[in-house]
Amino acid sequence: MGVDYYNILKVDKSATDDELKKAYRKLAMKWHPDKNPNNKAAAEAKFKEISEAYEVLSDSQKRAIYDQYGEEGLKGQVPPPDAGGPDGATFFRTGDGPNVFRFNPRNANDIFAEFFGSSSPFGGMGNGNGVRVSSNFPSSMFGDDIFGSFGGDSRPMSSGPRKAPPIERRLPCSLEELYKGSKKKMKISREIADASGKTLPVQEILTIDIKPGWKKGTKITFPDKGNEEPNVIPSDLIFVIDEKPHSVFTRDGNDLVVTQKISLAEALTGYTVHLTTLDGRSLSIPINSVIHPGYEEVVRGEGMPISKEPSRKGDLRIKFDIKFPTKLTAEQRSGFKKLLSS
Repeated sequence: MGVDYYNILKVDKSATDDELKKAYRKLAMKWHPDKNPNNKAAAEAKFKEISEAYEVLSDSQKRAIYDQYGEEGLKGQVPPPDAGGPDGATFFRTGDGPNVFRFNPRNANDIFAEFFGSSSPFGGMGNGNGVRVSSNFPSSMFGDDIFGSFGGDSRPMSSGPRKAPPIERRLPCSLEELYKGSKKKMKISREIADASGKTLPVQEILTIDIKPGWKKGTKITFPDKGNEEPNVIPSDLIFVIDEKPHSVFTRDGNDLVVTQKISLAEALTGYTVHLTTLDGRSLSIPINSVIHPGYEEVVRGEGMPISKEPSRKGDLRIKFDIKFPTKLTAEQRSGFKKLLSS
């Protein structure tokens, strides 16, 4: 087959148009002569090779001829598969012979300029890489300018696209959502690049599947969901779980903690705790022991689910705030003394 255009672009023979565009964008930005001033001759040869490969494979007719007949077919040594005349090709007759296809490669810089919208896109690209996110809580714009200009900088440049820094966004969740699990839909707005390199705004809906037992600080990553820019791999968008305060329970690792206010009489004579669990069940826990300051009742298996083992749960720990009387009558004082001394 001669020249292997697929190998030059580092794509499979089944590559789609989008895969070809991504491959060309990456390699053309890497080997553009303006970006390789210390190795310009070799870069120009590589750049021309990449451009020719993209021109052939991105055109359905040229690609069909190349796939069937190889480089020789593009040079006019075999009949074309149809009679059309695509851009960059000439059909002609040799005597009384059949029509043949002749591929005339275009200028590599023209292909580059058509793809990126500029023949030299290495300066003045200062677009931010922020992503706007919205859901059922206030949206915000976040991120910063992560694209450095290539022009006028004497520092050595990397050999390929660099990864933009990640963008993090808090994701507040109720304790009920973290107990039972839930799905949250987040709408994001970002810039994507078309085939010419121009950007346009798009909106996407991301679904976050919150697993039972996830803790504050858990991170959910959506790769490459930042803005698209030439020679920059888009940022990863990272959502970080945060816990909203709960009116009844607090969380301690995998345990749930609740504090009950009781009177001194209830502490001494017995008390039953009534609670509604985070999944809506009613619990009644009788306390038959004397409830002294610092006493804690532990109910096994009624805490938070353990995310790595959802069938297991932590414990429910019940603490008590005992309300002591501020004053006692002489009769009450005498009665307590008799009761406690017996």
